[in-house]
Amino acid sequence: MLNEELIASKATTESITGMKWWNDRLLTFTTTRPENYSFVAGQYARLGLRDDNGIIWRAFSMVSAPAETATLEFYGIIVAHGLFTTRLKSLRTGDPILLEKQRYGFMTPDRFKDGSDLWMLSTGTGVGPYISMLRDPYVWQHFRNLVLVHCVRHANEFAYTEELERLCREPAFGSSAQLHVVRSVTRETSLPANAPYLQGRITTLLEDGRLEKAAGVPLSMNTSRIMMCGNPEMIDDMRALLHQRGMRPDRRATPGQYVTENYW
Repeated sequence: MLNEELIASKATTESITGMKWWNDRLLTFTTTRPENYSFVAGQYARLGLRDDNGIIWRAFSMVSAPAETATLEFYGIIVAHGLFTTRLKSLRTGDPILLEKQRYGFMTPDRFKDGSDLWMLSTGTGVGPYISMLRDPYVWQHFRNLVLVHCVRHANEFAYTEELERLCREPAFGSSAQLHVVRSVTRETSLPANAPYLQGRITTLLEDGRLEKAAGVPLSMNTSRIMMCGNPEMIDDMRALLHQRGMRPDRRATPGQYVTENYW
C-alpha cells in the first residue's frame, strides 16, 4: 500500500489544465502550479502518475516562464508502450497528476559569467527548456545573440514555431538582443523548395559550415556560450567538436564554454 503521508511530503497533487497535440506523438500539457513553487528557466521537474503497482515518475523540463504563476507547462513525446506516457495520453482536463516538490537540473543560463552569444542546441523534445529561457528576461538582458538550433527527424516534429518566429521579429522584454532559429531534419532526404529548415545532424551542419552560415553568427571560444540538450549521441559528438575548437565544459570552479543536459 502506498504511504500517502510520504507522498504528500514529497509531492503535490496538481490538475491537468490543458493539452495541445503538435502531431500524434508530441504534446504540450499544462497543470496547476502550487503556491510558492519556484524554478529557474532550464530546470526540470518529476511528474508522477498512479498505476495499480504504485506511482510512475518521469522527468519533464519546464516550458513555462518562471514568472508565470497560474500554470506549469511541459512538452513531451508519447513513447510506444511507455508506462508513463501511455497514461499521460489518456488524461483529460481536471485529471490529477503528481508534481515533485524538488526541482532538478543545472543547465541554466546564469551558469555563464561571460560571453555575448548564447547557443541553444537541441534534438527532439530537448527544445523544451529553451522555450522557458526565451520566455524569461534573463537571456534577453545578458546576451547579444540568441541562437536556437532544433534538430528533429521529420518536419512535422517542429513545435512552438509561431512563437519562435514572432520572437525573431520582435525581441522580448524590449531587448536589443536578436534571436536566430536554425531548424534541421535528419530523415528527410528531399526537401521542398525554399524549405525553412536544413537537412542533417547538428554535428554535420557544424562540420560543413552550414550551421554558422544559417545562424549568421560565428561559433567562437571568446564570444559563444553553448547549451546542449537532447540525444546523448549528439552531445558526445558535439563535445568532441567543441574540444577541437579549444572549448571546455563549464564547471563551478573552472568556467568554460558549454553545459549539457541528456534529455533521453
